[in-house]
Amino acid sequence: MIQPPEIIRVTKSRISCDGSGDIPAALGHPRVFLEIDEHGYVDCGYCDRRFVLIGSVADNGDVASKPDIASSASL
Repeated sequence: MIQPPEIIRVTKSRISCDGSGDIPAALGHPRVFLEIDEHGYVDCGYCDRRFVLIGSVADNGDVASKPDIASSASL
């Protein structure tokens, strides 16, 4: 079974991801900057983390089941 993406709730629509967290940044991936659009969330293309803007339309319990959205992509 495929694990759902790690969901990180954020307060700003422009965020960065380097794949670190519990691991040192040197073991992550190149830092990328992502922009959350009207969908309320964005996925990192490297590590599949999902960033959800607090208070957005996606800030609810079913965000893990929504389709992947890369930065600047549209559905």
